[in-house]
Amino acid sequence: MKKLLFAALLAMLVLPMITAQNADQQSKRYKVYGVMFYNLENLFDTINSNGNYDFEFSPKGARQWDGRKYWMKIHNMAYAISQMKTDATPYGPAIIGVSEIENETVLKDICRDPQVRDWHLQIAPYHDSPDRRGVDVGVLYNPRFFRVLNVTNQRLSEEDFDKAREEADDDRKGDYEWNDNFRTRDQMCVVGLLAGDTVAVIVNHWPSRLGGQEASSPKREAAGYMCRRTIDSLVDVHGDNIGIIFMGDLNDDPMDKACAEAVGGKRDIDDVDDADDMYNPFWNVLAKGVGTLAYRGQWNLFDQIMCNGFLTKYCDSKHKPQLTYLRCEALNRDFLKTQEGDRKGYPLRTYSSGVFLNGYSDHFPTEIFLVKEAE
Repeated sequence: MKKLLFAALLAMLVLPMITAQNADQQSKRYKVYGVMFYNLENLFDTINSNGNYDFEFSPKGARQWDGRKYWMKIHNMAYAISQMKTDATPYGPAIIGVSEIENETVLKDICRDPQVRDWHLQIAPYHDSPDRRGVDVGVLYNPRFFRVLNVTNQRLSEEDFDKAREEADDDRKGDYEWNDNFRTRDQMCVVGLLAGDTVAVIVNHWPSRLGGQEASSPKREAAGYMCRRTIDSLVDVHGDNIGIIFMGDLNDDPMDKACAEAVGGKRDIDDVDDADDMYNPFWNVLAKGVGTLAYRGQWNLFDQIMCNGFLTKYCDSKHKPQLTYLRCEALNRDFLKTQEGDRKGYPLRTYSSGVFLNGYSDHFPTEIFLVKEAE
């Protein structure tokens, strides 16, 4: 039943305020809110503040990363964000999770760019992760729609590896050993009010596939169990009265173990019943051959956004008294694509084979849209 109503609800995206008629011919008005994720691909400033790990993105480093290139990158990122508005979301996404950013300064520079300045985007309290390259995750938000209540940050721990090892096949358990020297990005959880509803936005950038997908999978599975702990904790505190949006560059596809089992992302919305159940709409997007990054002709969809049972509860109802999932999209706009050559159609990145392309990112952004009856 939920699937049958999605097509009718898509019409809600054509106007900022939508009017519908219920069975009693009473007028109902709806508002739409976008929640987006974007990997900004190595958005470093030009100052070498992290030794050898940061030297590459400095004026004397291999990238010759100077002020001219930096401000071109800032301009491009702001332009990309500015183009993600719709008729129903004329001020763009209400919330934007980002990854691969060096510090709060680069986010401030994006927010000040004339292309998005009038949106008055704010930055959720920033947190520096222990990642050796010095990149973090963050959250931008539009204060017209979202108000931050609190922010917490979770670090991947031995407990998460223990859980992953417990769930692993017997012949793989030895691959799930904790290393005290391992460093990756912390998970960020921003709780606030969106359209009057309490919503938690969990932003991640999971460990890479360095060494191969299978060999590196235990690290991402551990990260998935860390996220599951956060989801369960939110439900323990708020019960059924919180919307949970889980997003990030997960370096895995929706059907991979870390996403489907550790986090528990479900492919079918009809399987989502409780507040701690997570629906992953991008599973079916990838099944249609649409991804957010490509490698050697193979599309992956690492940039996922999931939502919990609170946000799907009213998908099959005529009424939307609380925020309700409407649809999702991989934002593979033409201007974000390489236009020619072997990589035609791939994301137009900042560098390729060491050559500065003045592009955007090696990932396409993703977005989900939520709808709620207006008061």
